Amino acid sequence: MLFHLDLDAFFISVERILDPSLEGKPVIVGADPKVDAYGQPHGRGVVAACSYETREFGVRSGMPVRQAYQLCPTGLFIHGSHKEYSRFSRAVKNILERYAPVLEQASIDEFYLDFTGCERIYGHPYFFASRIQAEIKRELHLPCSIGIASNKFVAKVASDYAKPEGITFVVPHQEVEFLSPLPVQAMPGVGEVTQRELNARGFYTIGQVANTSSEYFQIAFGKWGKAIHDHALGKGTEFLIPHDERHEQKSISREETYGTDTTDKRIVEKTLFELVEDVCNTLRENNWMARTVSIKLRYSDFVTLTRAQTLNKPDNDDKIIYNTAVELFRKAYTRRVSIRLIGVQLTNFCESSEQELLFSTIEEKRQKLLKSIDKIRAKYGMEIVRYGVA
Repeated sequence: MLFHLDLDAFFISVERILDPSLEGKPVIVGADPKVDAYGQPHGRGVVAACSYETREFGVRSGMPVRQAYQLCPTGLFIHGSHKEYSRFSRAVKNILERYAPVLEQASIDEFYLDFTGCERIYGHPYFFASRIQAEIKRELHLPCSIGIASNKFVAKVASDYAKPEGITFVVPHQEVEFLSPLPVQAMPGVGEVTQRELNARGFYTIGQVANTSSEYFQIAFGKWGKAIHDHALGKGTEFLIPHDERHEQKSISREETYGTDTTDKRIVEKTLFELVEDVCNTLRENNWMARTVSIKLRYSDFVTLTRAQTLNKPDNDDKIIYNTAVELFRKAYTRRVSIRLIGVQLTNFCESSEQELLFSTIEEKRQKLLKSIDKIRAKYGMEIVRYGVA
């Protein structure tokens, strides 16, 4: 049997652990809505996560923060603690690895676990899921929902079925019966656009999709149509793909959208410097080095450029990464148009190893300095120590 474990409102749950006063209040993680003196929001960016209290007002993840503020003006908007999200995610994974013979981490807040053949060890899947759920709540104070089924697709639908803090067990060979009454948007991958297209063709439930020929969906939606029909029949992969953690993380990126577009290069370069500090701190926290540095530049007319450069050797030093990023920015910024967004991304990771890299005395001292600063920041926050831009 496969489990799909989904951490309920994960970002919000972590923020409430860090600040218990947020408990029970409408919380929105995302950009600042920047409300003016007349009560009108003009901030940019989108909602990264929202509490169940805000969802009653119609707020959803991915929604522009201005719209979220208009729907829920009493909501508490916070930027989020991304470093803490990663830390709690790793802690959950550590608990799951105590039990699961095979584990696949699908994202920062969801995991697939294969317990096939483990019934004699752990007992009935439903009761063992309750045990895991209780252990994560007891040790980390994080709520989660678990779906249990014969394949990944049905297990994921099942974990959403009884949120929050629910457990849904789909009996083998009963997948179609379980899925049939659910709305088509309950299928992972069916977003608003696909939902509207399906509804326009008269499909409102998964059962209606299952009772129509596969050929119809292939003609109407192409290859994606066959996948929709297969999923409606309860079909899905039964195999997990375990990954080494360093390979799961393909990139680290941060970006900043300005409340007011700017043409001041000094402001942009200062922002870029702060973004580099953040991503390099994450690199060192995971004992990684990056080979490739990329920047994203978006103008006020939404024209977006990306530029990348591969370093001579992998590195995690703020100074090296920043000098590369700022040079990419200066070469990319060729238009007399104000800037809306700047971002930095690091890719092509390898593990940091002082013995393998054979640091010179100066480099070795630099690494020790960076690690000391990271420890101070971990305790007192990023703002406590900042590097000079020059």
